[in-house]
Amino acid sequence: MKAKDLDKMFESGDVDITPYLDLESAARPGYEQKRVNVDFPQWMIERLDRVAEKLGVPRQSLIKVWLAERLSDKKN
Repeated sequence: MKAKDLDKMFESGDVDITPYLDLESAARPGYEQKRVNVDFPQWMIERLDRVAEKLGVPRQSLIKVWLAERLSDKKN
């Protein structure tokens, strides 16, 4: 099936296009994970942990959200 035909089916809303999709290999370009190591001073780790515990989220999630917010503010 051509992409334009799938687009038409999707846009019409009359047909469920899910059977035409390979959801096992679906990916969002630019959102692949890449591991990086960052060294923080002990006081930062302690404060991050306190805030993360207060919010009920893991430290890594807190760092990711804060970085994403900061980067979206910059609008590079």
